[in-house]
Amino acid sequence: MAVVSTSAPVTGRLLAVTSPGRMLLWLWVAFCLILILVAIQDQMHNPYIAWWEPLLWEGSSCAGATVGLLFQRRHKHRFAPYLDQPLQWFGRHLVWWPLFSITFIGLVYGVRHAVYALLGGAYTHESWLFVIGYESLKLLLFSGLWLGIIFGFDSFEQWQAQRRHLLELQKSLAEAQLSQLKTQLRPHFFFNALNTISALMHVDVERADRMLARLGDLLRISLQINDREMTTLREEMRTLELFAQIMQERFADRVALSWNIDPDMLDTQVPMLLLQPLLENAFKHGVERSVGPVSIGIAARREVDRIVLEIHNTGSALPAEHREGVGLRNCRERLKVIYGNEATLQLMSDGDSVVATVALPERRA
Repeated sequence: MAVVSTSAPVTGRLLAVTSPGRMLLWLWVAFCLILILVAIQDQMHNPYIAWWEPLLWEGSSCAGATVGLLFQRRHKHRFAPYLDQPLQWFGRHLVWWPLFSITFIGLVYGVRHAVYALLGGAYTHESWLFVIGYESLKLLLFSGLWLGIIFGFDSFEQWQAQRRHLLELQKSLAEAQLSQLKTQLRPHFFFNALNTISALMHVDVERADRMLARLGDLLRISLQINDREMTTLREEMRTLELFAQIMQERFADRVALSWNIDPDMLDTQVPMLLLQPLLENAFKHGVERSVGPVSIGIAARREVDRIVLEIHNTGSALPAEHREGVGLRNCRERLKVIYGNEATLQLMSDGDSVVATVALPERRA
């Protein structure tokens, strides 16, 4: 059921590079560069301000804000449980805002004063009361903006993680369901085949011996592809042919089989042992219940980008209140698990005949 692609490592590296955390980092770097460039541009023609001063002002602010951003990213797991409750998520961040504001102002202005002192100058600014009020308000606005951006990135990252977890659960559930269906199918199939052989053992030992040999071949094929859910149409037709040979030994004079398989379709992927229950039904309801000769036709053809498989038998018709047996229900459930709504299985009457039609998306081996 899994699709193996050689591009998986490349895709993994691409996803790692474009992960929400890295995208947020690059967005922050771009934001800081824009602030610094705008500040330099504004002061470029001011003869009283050196070129490095706006770089220091905005650079120190960005450095202080980066410390706060890194602190938030380091402890983001503490806020993650509240991503589905935005008010609580924002509230738990804003509780730290007074402490962050004081730390930010002290760090930024300390760096500025230190750099000016090292260069033999003095950094002048408004009164500390004005600075604290102005920087706190500006910091509050920028914090609200970036908390909104961070909330969006973290929510998206959490959604991705939940989606991956859900897909893994769905895959595990599908594999368990398919395993259960195959476990149910094989005993049912071999039980019926052994019953057929048992009916001949005391009548025609040679024919019973041939049937046992073919059943052994069939069992060997089944064991060889036991670990795979999918097989090629070529292998499926070989399995179907072995089963048909076993059944023909029992109904040698009452059934004629015809095969109409498009050679170009032999390498397409189909679920393993998908058609055997349908062919078994054709023998059970068409041949066993008919006193005259019965024709069974197996066909495979392509229709646009789909593969259509048909098993047609004469000698029977669907009753008015038709109920699906184990084999048919098994096929339908397996198709649903593997393909979802992309595959269909239809059973319909055509005069004195019954046609089982399976349509699948075409997948090459």
